Amino acid sequence: MRLFLAEVSGVGKTTIGTALAALLGCPFFDLDAEIEQFFAKPLERLQSECLTIHTYRKKACQVLKHLLARDSSKDCVVALPPSGLMASYPAIIKASGGVVVVLTDSPEHILARITFFDADSRPLKKILTEEEKRYYLKDIKKDMAYFGRSYRRADLTVDISGLGPAASAAKVRDMVMQTEG
Repeated sequence: MRLFLAEVSGVGKTTIGTALAALLGCPFFDLDAEIEQFFAKPLERLQSECLTIHTYRKKACQVLKHLLARDSSKDCVVALPPSGLMASYPAIIKASGGVVVVLTDSPEHILARITFFDADSRPLKKILTEEEKRYYLKDIKKDMAYFGRSYRRADLTVDISGLGPAASAAKVRDMVMQTEG
Protein backbone atom coordinates (compact mmCIF):
# COMPACT_ATOMS: atom_id res chain seq x y z
CA MET A 1 0.00 0.00 0.00
CA ARG A 2 1.16 3.51 -0.75
CA LEU A 3 0.29 6.17 1.80
CA PHE A 4 0.63 9.86 1.02
CA LEU A 5 0.73 12.37 3.89
CA ALA A 6 -0.48 15.91 3.21
CA GLU A 7 -0.88 19.17 5.13
CA VAL A 8 0.92 22.49 5.57
CA SER A 9 4.61 22.80 6.41
CA GLY A 10 5.46 22.06 10.01
CA VAL A 11 2.62 19.65 10.80
CA GLY A 12 5.10 16.78 11.08
CA LYS A 13 4.71 14.87 7.80
CA THR A 14 8.39 13.90 7.66
CA THR A 15 8.74 12.92 11.32
CA ILE A 16 5.42 11.08 11.47
CA GLY A 17 5.94 9.59 8.02
CA THR A 18 9.29 8.14 9.09
CA ALA A 19 7.70 6.59 12.20
CA LEU A 20 4.71 5.33 10.20
CA ALA A 21 6.95 3.69 7.59
CA ALA A 22 8.88 1.95 10.38
CA LEU A 23 5.60 0.67 11.87
CA LEU A 24 4.50 -0.63 8.47
CA GLY A 25 7.93 -2.03 7.57
CA CYS A 26 8.22 -0.03 4.36
CA PRO A 27 10.36 2.82 3.03
CA PHE A 28 9.66 6.48 3.64
CA PHE A 29 10.14 9.20 1.03
CA ASP A 30 9.96 12.96 1.55
CA LEU A 31 8.99 14.38 -1.84
CA ASP A 32 10.80 17.65 -1.14
CA ALA A 33 14.05 15.73 -0.50
CA GLU A 34 13.43 13.64 -3.63
CA ILE A 35 12.97 16.83 -5.68
CA GLU A 36 16.22 18.27 -4.34
CA GLN A 37 18.07 15.05 -5.12
CA PHE A 38 16.53 14.69 -8.61
CA PHE A 39 17.43 18.23 -9.67
CA ALA A 40 20.63 18.38 -7.56
CA LYS A 41 19.71 21.72 -6.02
CA PRO A 42 17.84 23.11 -3.01
CA LEU A 43 14.09 23.71 -3.36
CA GLU A 44 14.35 27.45 -2.93
CA ARG A 45 16.89 27.71 -5.73
CA LEU A 46 14.81 25.45 -8.01
CA GLN A 47 11.66 27.46 -7.30
CA SER A 48 13.47 30.71 -8.06
CA GLU A 49 14.44 29.33 -11.49
CA CYS A 50 10.81 28.61 -12.36
CA LEU A 51 8.77 31.48 -13.79
CA THR A 52 5.61 30.38 -11.97
CA ILE A 53 4.56 28.07 -9.17
CA HIS A 54 2.73 26.06 -11.83
CA THR A 55 6.05 25.40 -13.61
CA TYR A 56 7.59 24.29 -10.32
CA ARG A 57 4.67 21.95 -9.58
CA LYS A 58 5.05 20.37 -13.02
CA LYS A 59 8.68 19.61 -12.17
CA ALA A 60 7.66 18.24 -8.77
CA CYS A 61 5.04 16.00 -10.40
CA GLN A 62 7.73 14.69 -12.74
CA VAL A 63 9.75 13.65 -9.67
CA LEU A 64 6.70 12.02 -8.06
CA LYS A 65 6.12 9.94 -11.19
CA HIS A 66 9.79 8.96 -11.20
CA LEU A 67 9.62 8.00 -7.51
CA LEU A 68 6.49 5.89 -7.93
CA ALA A 69 8.03 4.03 -10.89
CA ARG A 70 10.78 2.65 -8.62
CA ASP A 71 10.47 -0.90 -7.29
CA SER A 72 11.31 0.41 -3.81
CA SER A 73 8.10 2.47 -3.77
CA LYS A 74 5.58 -0.36 -4.29
CA ASP A 75 4.71 -0.14 -0.59
CA CYS A 76 5.79 3.13 0.98
CA VAL A 77 4.90 6.30 2.84
CA VAL A 78 5.40 9.60 0.99
CA ALA A 79 5.33 13.06 2.57
CA LEU A 80 3.87 15.51 0.06
CA PRO A 81 4.52 19.26 -0.04
CA PRO A 82 1.67 21.51 1.12
CA SER A 83 0.50 21.75 -2.51
CA GLY A 84 0.53 17.96 -2.81
CA LEU A 85 -3.16 17.72 -3.67
CA MET A 86 -3.10 20.45 -6.31
CA ALA A 87 -2.12 20.50 -10.00
CA SER A 88 -1.33 17.04 -11.36
CA TYR A 89 -0.47 15.43 -8.02
CA PRO A 90 -3.94 13.91 -7.39
CA ALA A 91 -4.07 12.15 -10.77
CA ILE A 92 -0.60 10.68 -10.24
CA ILE A 93 -1.51 9.52 -6.73
CA LYS A 94 -4.81 8.03 -7.88
CA ALA A 95 -3.10 6.16 -10.73
CA SER A 96 -0.65 4.71 -8.20
CA GLY A 97 -3.47 3.30 -6.07
CA GLY A 98 -2.33 5.40 -3.13
CA VAL A 99 -4.25 6.45 -0.05
CA VAL A 100 -4.03 10.12 0.91
CA VAL A 101 -4.04 11.03 4.59
CA VAL A 102 -4.26 14.64 5.73
CA LEU A 103 -2.72 15.28 9.14
CA THR A 104 -4.43 18.07 11.08
CA ASP A 105 -3.27 19.99 14.11
CA SER A 106 -3.74 23.46 15.56
CA PRO A 107 -1.78 26.36 14.07
CA GLU A 108 -0.17 26.91 17.49
CA HIS A 109 1.16 23.33 17.63
CA ILE A 110 2.43 23.64 14.06
CA LEU A 111 4.24 26.89 14.87
CA ALA A 112 5.91 25.24 17.88
CA ARG A 113 7.30 22.48 15.59
CA ILE A 114 8.26 24.54 12.57
CA THR A 115 11.84 24.36 11.33
CA PHE A 116 13.34 27.17 9.30
CA PHE A 117 15.79 26.55 6.45
CA ASP A 118 18.22 28.71 4.53
CA ALA A 119 18.31 28.94 0.71
CA ASP A 120 20.48 25.80 0.61
CA SER A 121 17.98 23.76 2.66
CA ARG A 122 20.10 23.77 5.81
CA PRO A 123 18.14 24.01 9.07
CA LEU A 124 18.43 27.30 10.92
CA LYS A 125 18.25 27.84 14.65
CA LYS A 126 15.78 30.64 15.05
CA ILE A 127 14.18 32.00 18.20
CA LEU A 128 11.05 33.90 17.29
CA THR A 129 10.05 37.19 18.87
CA GLU A 130 6.42 37.60 19.91
CA GLU A 131 5.84 39.72 16.80
CA GLU A 132 7.35 37.01 14.56
CA LYS A 133 5.21 34.37 16.27
CA ARG A 134 2.07 36.39 15.49
CA TYR A 135 3.22 36.84 11.89
CA TYR A 136 4.01 33.13 11.33
CA LEU A 137 0.82 32.05 13.09
CA LYS A 138 -1.16 34.26 10.72
CA ASP A 139 0.80 32.77 7.79
CA ILE A 140 0.11 29.19 8.93
CA LYS A 141 -3.60 29.96 9.20
CA LYS A 142 -3.59 31.45 5.68
CA ASP A 143 -1.81 28.34 4.35
CA MET A 144 -4.31 26.08 6.09
CA ALA A 145 -7.21 27.98 4.50
CA TYR A 146 -5.60 28.10 1.05
CA PHE A 147 -4.47 24.47 0.84
CA GLY A 148 -7.43 23.21 2.89
CA ARG A 149 -9.69 23.28 -0.14
CA SER A 150 -7.48 20.75 -1.90
CA TYR A 151 -7.19 18.59 1.24
CA ARG A 152 -10.87 17.72 0.89
CA ARG A 153 -9.69 15.32 -1.84
CA ALA A 154 -7.97 13.16 0.77
CA ASP A 155 -9.20 9.67 1.58
CA LEU A 156 -8.77 10.21 5.31
CA THR A 157 -8.16 13.04 7.78
CA VAL A 158 -6.37 12.29 11.04
CA ASP A 159 -6.25 14.82 13.90
CA ILE A 160 -2.88 14.54 15.63
CA SER A 161 -3.42 17.35 18.16
CA GLY A 162 -1.50 16.71 21.34
CA LEU A 163 0.16 13.53 20.06
CA GLY A 164 3.86 12.89 19.63
CA PRO A 165 5.33 11.35 16.48
CA ALA A 166 5.00 7.70 17.57
CA ALA A 167 1.41 8.07 18.78
CA SER A 168 0.52 10.04 15.62
CA ALA A 169 2.02 7.32 13.40
CA ALA A 170 0.14 4.62 15.29
CA LYS A 171 -3.13 6.57 14.99
CA VAL A 172 -2.65 7.01 11.23
CA ARG A 173 -1.83 3.31 10.82
CA ASP A 174 -4.87 2.25 12.84
CA MET A 175 -7.25 4.57 10.99
CA VAL A 176 -5.90 3.49 7.57
CA MET A 177 -6.27 -0.18 8.53
CA GLN A 178 -9.87 0.43 9.70
CA THR A 179 -10.86 2.14 6.46
CA GLU A 180 -8.98 -0.30 4.22
CA GLY A 181 -10.13 -3.19 6.43
